[in-house]
Amino acid sequence: MGQGQSQFTEEELQDYEDLTYFTKKEVLYAHQKFKALAPEKVGHNKNAKLPMAKVLQYPELRVNPFRDRICKVFSSSNDGDCTFEDFLDMMSVLSENAPKAVKAEHAFRIFDFDGDDMIGVSDLREVIERLCGPELKLSDSEIQQLVQNVLEEADLDDDGALSFAEFEHIIDKSSDFCHSFRIRL
Repeated sequence: MGQGQSQFTEEELQDYEDLTYFTKKEVLYAHQKFKALAPEKVGHNKNAKLPMAKVLQYPELRVNPFRDRICKVFSSSNDGDCTFEDFLDMMSVLSENAPKAVKAEHAFRIFDFDGDDMIGVSDLREVIERLCGPELKLSDSEIQQLVQNVLEEADLDDDGALSFAEFEHIIDKSSDFCHSFRIRL
């Protein structure tokens, strides 16, 4: 790990510790994981930016049905490509130490596929289809029924979509949200 430490000054490590839910040691470990995704590109360039295809090689992202959305939400360039700081932010928010409110905010952005600050019918359809995957192909009417069930339960103002406040209300009632919305470093 000493080799990784030479890429960051003590001040940079302190800043990362202050801005994330990680210790300095965990920051260095995160950098090791990031570097392992593309050693030839990261090497000694701590400002390297990895294409989304490389970031998606991270084992727990590789199997996540929302992997592309996760990368895009955390990408500072909004294209899914990630710098180490983007990766560190992603891992920090998805860590066990991040508060529920921070996780909820990012989950909302991940599920808001069209970026209109609401989780509407098309967003809900996309979430359901991704969660079911190709092996559990639901009919259009089954998906529509599930969307209706979600809206009946969570759309408190009956506008046909979930605002962040309504989404947060659902998260507050979900005891396993924090456990399921995480990735181990």
